[in-house]
Amino acid sequence: MSEAPRVREFRPLADRMRPRNLDEFAGQKHLLGASKPLRQAVESGQLHSMIFWGPPGTGKTTLAHLLAERSGTEFVPLSAVLAGVKDVRQAVEIAQQRQQVEGRQTLLFVDEVHRFNKAQQDAFLPYVENGTVLFVGATTENPSFELNNALLSRARTYVLKRLDEADLLQVLEQALQDSERGLAAHGIHIERTELERIARAADGDARRALTLLEIAADLTADGGHIDSAVIAEVISGGVRQFDKGGEAFYDQISALHKAVRGSSPDAALYWFVRMLDGGCDALYIARRVVRMASEDIGNADPRALALALNAWDVQERLGSPEGELAIAQAVLYLASAPKSNAVYMAYKAAMKDVAAQGSLDVPLHLRNAPTRLMKELGYGKTYRYAHDEPEAYAAGENYFPDELQGTRYYHPVPRGLEIRIREKLDHLRELDKRAADK
Repeated sequence: MSEAPRVREFRPLADRMRPRNLDEFAGQKHLLGASKPLRQAVESGQLHSMIFWGPPGTGKTTLAHLLAERSGTEFVPLSAVLAGVKDVRQAVEIAQQRQQVEGRQTLLFVDEVHRFNKAQQDAFLPYVENGTVLFVGATTENPSFELNNALLSRARTYVLKRLDEADLLQVLEQALQDSERGLAAHGIHIERTELERIARAADGDARRALTLLEIAADLTADGGHIDSAVIAEVISGGVRQFDKGGEAFYDQISALHKAVRGSSPDAALYWFVRMLDGGCDALYIARRVVRMASEDIGNADPRALALALNAWDVQERLGSPEGELAIAQAVLYLASAPKSNAVYMAYKAAMKDVAAQGSLDVPLHLRNAPTRLMKELGYGKTYRYAHDEPEAYAAGENYFPDELQGTRYYHPVPRGLEIRIREKLDHLRELDKRAADK
């Protein structure tokens, strides 16, 4: 009976082309350049527990592999998406046995470590502390927000940066030139300009770059030429890095807000479009733009708030693309408008006083008196009706609780409409002063 043919194991190009040493590693020069901290740790073999924080496709898993190989430790991977406390304990037990029998340490690599809850993260601590495992976690999220302080204190955090176009071109060229693991044996040809299109579409992600190249090669016969039509088909539908609710999400909305506040309409428009391109809900951006109108422009130009609300309304009524264009109009107007945070600062100051002062009594003259008893108690007795006063202003009147009389929260800035508001309030305070001097 003949033996059944063996099915050749398929490994994606991105997996086959994992760097085998630091010299093949693209990017991260701030960590792996000569005399840089992580390279020194790898080359010396004096390793410590660590967290790799960075965008997808920047080499976090590969670095963990290289650490294990260089240090002679056993590489044991866990996915926080699939594993639980039971899996952690099982991995630790095997690590303890390996240490006792073979005298070898285990490098326990936890991918997406931010997905572990507090109990799961705490399960590592004793074994990281006593050296049973060398812990290496990988995350795309900010460790300060997602990881326990106890775990962070036992591991050093290294920040990996997204790869630039030159780094990605290096990765792609290595794959094209490698006859053992890459595509050189297939005789694939591609112009430099098309390779650059792949690098741009990959958006800093080496794994994505190699995947796009592999798909393009699959659509081309061996010995064939990858032309622009194939590249256009392969990269169509790609989106920029944007993880809703993740680090990239908050970084980009922060950049949009700061560009508006900093009166940079072009940069504000760029970040708005970047977020749309990444799949962000335009209604979320519209809501944030309303916030910007009050927080950073306020009464310097009250039209900003109306325009922001109108844009939100258009997005809700008409959707894309009309709504997005209306939001873009609002973003550009807000970025170009005079700036004032006087409303925002006044609001925060008033909130602080309310929290600190408790329930202060309403002064008697400001109270309503709908009943005879209330009138007998003096409710509203000395109240001055502003419309009956000169300039429709009751000079010297107090509208605060007695304990806060004279407090000022709102300080209009010398920009936009608040110049006029400031002049008006200064005039009214002068009337108050004259009334007090009488």
